Amino acid sequence: MKHYIIVKWVNGCNKTELDEKAHELYSRATSIKGVNQVEINENIIARDNRYDLMIVLHMENDTLPIWDESQLHKQWKSEFGAMIDKKCIIDCE
Repeated sequence: MKHYIIVKWVNGCNKTELDEKAHELYSRATSIKGVNQVEINENIIARDNRYDLMIVLHMENDTLPIWDESQLHKQWKSEFGAMIDKKCIIDCE
């Protein structure tokens, strides 16, 4: 399964710094049982209707509850939540 997290940062935030911190945090995601790979892509076109960051976690189908309860996911929400204007989550094959 692929777990997509697509983020638009709050206007005025230092997007480069947030992207770097997200890379650092998610670099540890494969230590969680069932998370096999992480991809992170930054938007390259600066327009108001674009999102800023896309994180893709490649995981086993039954890993989502483990991910939701992981310390890394809780850290993501607590440290980045206030700086996220919008996000989109989708899970697919």
